[in-house]
Amino acid sequence: MARKNIYTQLVLKPASKIYGWITTLRNKCFDLGKLKQSQFPVPVVVVGNLRAGGTGKTPHVEYILEQLRYTYHIGVLSRGYKRETKGFIAATSQSTPKEIGDEPYQIYQKFNKDVTVAVCEDRCKGIQHLLLVDPAINLIVLDDAFQHRYVKPTVSILLTEYSRPFFEDKMLPLGRLRESTRGKNRADIVIVTKCPEQMTPLEYRNFTTNLDLFPYQKLFFSRFVNGNLVPLFPNHATHQLYLDWLNEDDVVLLICGIGNPIPFVKYVRSFKAKVRLQLYDDHHPFSKKDMQKIEKRFDEINVKNKYIITTEKDAVKLANNPYFPEALKSQIFYVPVHVEFDRQDNATFEETLKKLISTTPR
Repeated sequence: MARKNIYTQLVLKPASKIYGWITTLRNKCFDLGKLKQSQFPVPVVVVGNLRAGGTGKTPHVEYILEQLRYTYHIGVLSRGYKRETKGFIAATSQSTPKEIGDEPYQIYQKFNKDVTVAVCEDRCKGIQHLLLVDPAINLIVLDDAFQHRYVKPTVSILLTEYSRPFFEDKMLPLGRLRESTRGKNRADIVIVTKCPEQMTPLEYRNFTTNLDLFPYQKLFFSRFVNGNLVPLFPNHATHQLYLDWLNEDDVVLLICGIGNPIPFVKYVRSFKAKVRLQLYDDHHPFSKKDMQKIEKRFDEINVKNKYIITTEKDAVKLANNPYFPEALKSQIFYVPVHVEFDRQDNATFEETLKKLISTTPR
């Protein structure tokens, strides 16, 4: 413990301060116009966070698409984190997670008939290409682009997780903040994500106080709602499975490679079945060796009823993995999630977002 404290004092704290100075200087250059922002002929909605790691960006992007896809012809642009390609790529029916990234692939699979999905590291060039690919687009949604300030957004939506709010964090590498908490001032909407089902008035008040938003900034609270289990390989499924059907003699092997697996693990453990964990880092690619290890662990479970359950995000990679064992395809299910706003804020959030899109000058 003493060595860790010395390392923190001598290395992490100074590095964190330097990183903070650099990001603050960068933001100041944008604020003063020294670094230029590009504007586009269509409104741009940016969804992002201050903290590195999962705050639920993709489910919230999907919620926005669900609410707006019949009002606007939407283009979605992401950098395609950890994809094996470079440059601008528009998603097609032949695209794979390796080509465009996990989240863009998941979004395309859900909304390909109603939205145009693309990836590009350079968001400005990406928007230009996207508008050329589909000139009918009249709204752009940028996934994970709060720090990509070369694009001037019409609406900025900032997410922070209930259990790991940015106001309790520190700058990288000492903490997980990508920039100072002052960055929250750029947000038009702040959403506290992954809230518990029941929050007390004191919890609402504490978040409101600690976030310390300006009057023009709108605050919302959301939670994830888990859906019924879905077979990962429908053509191989022999039956439907529900978690509340399982009893104490049944075993679930939980495969999870997301930023914060704790809520997902707690959810599955809230049912009667025994749970065994196979956890990976966020965006884990699942190699042939991983597949062999998963098969071995599953075979070692010596009970009559045993299943594999994974997250919706991991399901994207596993379903497209050429090494996934054939013998396990009938036994694996994933838990779909959707966003629900707290305190009956669903309509209010949609109305607020539409108003900001239509009234913000461009």
